[in-house]
Amino acid sequence: MHRHEATIRRYFAACNAADHAALLSCFTPDAVHYFPSGLPDIPWRGADTIARKWIWCVDNLGSQWTIEKVLVGHDSDEAVIEWTHWKRKSGTAQRGDEWYVFDAASGLIREIRAYYAAPAVKDVPIGELVDFDYNGRGYHLRWE
Repeated sequence: MHRHEATIRRYFAACNAADHAALLSCFTPDAVHYFPSGLPDIPWRGADTIARKWIWCVDNLGSQWTIEKVLVGHDSDEAVIEWTHWKRKSGTAQRGDEWYVFDAASGLIREIRAYYAAPAVKDVPIGELVDFDYNGRGYHLRWE
């Protein structure tokens, strides 16, 4: 198993266990977790914030996660996964994908970009991650 896949699987196990120390051990201290619009207090900045927010989800929503697919870049410190977030207290689930960027030296997660399998938000022109620098990262800003 590639080391980045192993880190992602360790991260998901730590989420499911609501293990603060294990969650912290998966991230660089300054890691950022980006989300689509519609959630409060996003993006989550810092390993401690990410850990505390997932523990809150386990405690309050009955959250558990499964990894459906993993793709690891063969020539970069990046990976993509498909997951399911089971919200057991409400009997619902959310499916989505995440793009991971790892610190090359440590192998720890420094960025996650979450994409949800959900209807498009009708009151915004482009459904995109809150506070993610699309322009600065060279993304297309309009259809050409």
